[in-house]
Amino acid sequence: MSNSIDLHEHSAHSHGGAHHHRDDLGAKIGMWLFLFTEVILFGGLFLLYFSYRVKYSHDFHLAAKELNVVVGTLNTGILLTSSLTMALSILALTKRQKTLSLVFLGATIACAFGFLYNKYFEWGAKIHHGIYPGSEKLAEREHGEVVFFGLYYSMTGLHTFHVIVGIIFLTFFGIQIIRDKIRFDYYSKLENVGLYWHLVDLIWIFLFPLFYLLH
Repeated sequence: MSNSIDLHEHSAHSHGGAHHHRDDLGAKIGMWLFLFTEVILFGGLFLLYFSYRVKYSHDFHLAAKELNVVVGTLNTGILLTSSLTMALSILALTKRQKTLSLVFLGATIACAFGFLYNKYFEWGAKIHHGIYPGSEKLAEREHGEVVFFGLYYSMTGLHTFHVIVGIIFLTFFGIQIIRDKIRFDYYSKLENVGLYWHLVDLIWIFLFPLFYLLH
């Protein structure tokens, strides 16, 4: 009788473990599908950019020279650092180092705010000089330059929106770690938001040379 009960409990425990495993796997598959749609979205924008660049190569060259390469490079370094701290946060949690995980997660969020801070002043400088979609000063320029800045604001703006969303999720899951709802033995949610954040960083790695370096 005792053996039967033990066997039943073992079976139930195994079933429960399998159930959690399926949940984790399903969540990860769902995240990868979401990231795939993001790749399609930005991939389409990149193709649009290249088609216009071929058509207005000279105008794109002139417009790109007006972007601040130093700020763009700084933001690239910030996001690469944030990818590292995100990975270290997950690693620390798997090693039961909750406090260290939160420190690295906080560093990731700080990097994200640093990126937004630089982007705010970069855009602010351009807007102050009347270089923004719909402005009279921009309308006086060649059509290719108008297209360039239209793509610049729309593509980097969409990316910035993803950074803001990332900050919200990172903060939320940080609170989950504090409350022990994300632990060393159940951290798939943190892994998923890590995947999202790495994609955000990867997209910028493509945006940076397209707008700032390919003169």
